[in-house]
This record gives sequence, structure tokens and C-alpha cells, in this order.
Amino acid sequence: MSERRGYYTDTTDEQWALLEPLVTAWKAKHPSVSGHQGRYPMRRIVDAIFYQNRSGCQWSLLPTDFPPASAVKYYFYTWRDDGTDAAIQEILRCQVRERAGRTEDPSLVVADSQSVHAAVNVPAATTGRDAGKLVPGRKRGIAVDVIGLIIAVVVFAASVHDNVIGTALLDKVAARTPTVVKALVDQGFKKTVVEHGAELGIEVDIVQRNPDQSGFVPQAIRWRVEQTLGTQILDRRLVRDYESDPRASESRVLWSSTASMTRRLTGTAAPTWRTAPETA
Repeated sequence: MSERRGYYTDTTDEQWALLEPLVTAWKAKHPSVSGHQGRYPMRRIVDAIFYQNRSGCQWSLLPTDFPPASAVKYYFYTWRDDGTDAAIQEILRCQVRERAGRTEDPSLVVADSQSVHAAVNVPAATTGRDAGKLVPGRKRGIAVDVIGLIIAVVVFAASVHDNVIGTALLDKVAARTPTVVKALVDQGFKKTVVEHGAELGIEVDIVQRNPDQSGFVPQAIRWRVEQTLGTQILDRRLVRDYESDPRASESRVLWSSTASMTRRLTGTAAPTWRTAPETA
């Protein structure tokens, strides 16, 4: 492997200290049959996932100073399938909430959906056209707590009604975070979601828009989910849906959240286009 150049998406020592115990624990539970410990450092595997999420590059275009794309893909898909990506995101979420002086799990979530265009490689069977926003592609649904941390994520064809998104999100929220007793949604979610929430013991409140207001007007508490959706789009892999399998799309959202929380817990920030370039 060639000498590493270093990228701003690479984990710092402080950030890796948060992730290393979780990745090491997974590795210990999944020993190689031959006893081989693996050729590539786990930190570089995670760095490659963070890099791809942020840059939006194809697997084949990962820089050569990362482990081979085949190795990174193996871990990305393995961690997707066995839930490791969700487990890591969940543990960090609890840490961020505790740092903010809150309990590990919330009592209230805010849910919303976002339609994005799909890349040409995405199977037509898992895409559709959002009739309201006129977007052909996929629809992401997320539920966040009051500080914008992701509690649940689902991905469907953009043609799927928000009722389906809402009920699927509530199912995940109830299964993973039973402390939640209330959910705020916008007017795109209907009575079906309210009734499903009641069956799960979650009061769903449809926040009504003030008819006297025009344009985008942030609504108290509910704006947090809008902020999270907007922040995640800074990761170019999420600007469009490039994943053949919707489960991989969900994993991308989780890894984006994980990268954000490692920065939040270590007091670092990702550079933006406004950041002045370093000079020699």
C-alpha cells in the first residue's frame, strides 16, 4: 500500500479512540477460521468509508492509499448486514446525549422524509416518482431526537406515501427506543400514522403549518429534523442515492451520523468550501 497522503475525513486519534473499542469488539467476535488477523488496519477501513461518504466517489475510485475497495466493501456490507453500523451509531448517540446533559434515550422524536434522485445504477424496482415533489428516485425517512440525533432511518422508493415511511419509522423507534412516547410529524403524514403510533404507545402529533406564513418557516422543535436532513446532504454520497440496495442507503445515513458525532464528541468540525486553504 502506498504512503498515505492523509485526508480531512480521516479520523483523528481522539475520534478513533471513540470507535476503536467498538470495532475491536466486533473483530474479536468474528475471528478468521484460519486465525488470520486481517491485512488492513480497521482504522483505515473506517477512514475509507468516511472518505467515500463525504466525497461521493465510486468504489473503484477510492484513492490507492486506502485499503483495496474489495476489502472496504466487505466490511461496509458485513457491518450493514449484521447491524454493526447501527450499533456504533447508537452508542455514540447515547454518548452525545449524555454529554448534553440528557438521558441516553429520548422520550420524543421528530420524523420527516426527503426525496432524492437515484443514480442510473439503482434498480427501477426500488425507485419511483414522488408525486408531490416531482422527484424520481428514492425517499429517506428519519426520526431524530430534539437535538437532531438520528434514532431511526428507512429508505423506500420515492413513490411510497409518507404514511408508509411514518409507520416504518415508528416500528423501528418502538423496537429500539421504547422510551419514546411522542412523535412530531408534518402534514404529509396522515391519520394512518397517528393510529399506528397509538398502537405502539406513541402519541403522534401532526404539526399544522400556519396558513398565514409563506415560504420556509422553521417550526419549533420540528426544525431539528430539517436541520439533520440538510446537514447530511453535505456528504456527497447522500446528495443522490447511489446504492443498489436500500439497506445500503440506510447504512450511508448511519455512517454520516457516526462521522458527525465523532466530530461533535471531540470538538472538531469538518471543513467546508468556506474554509480557507492551507498555504505553504
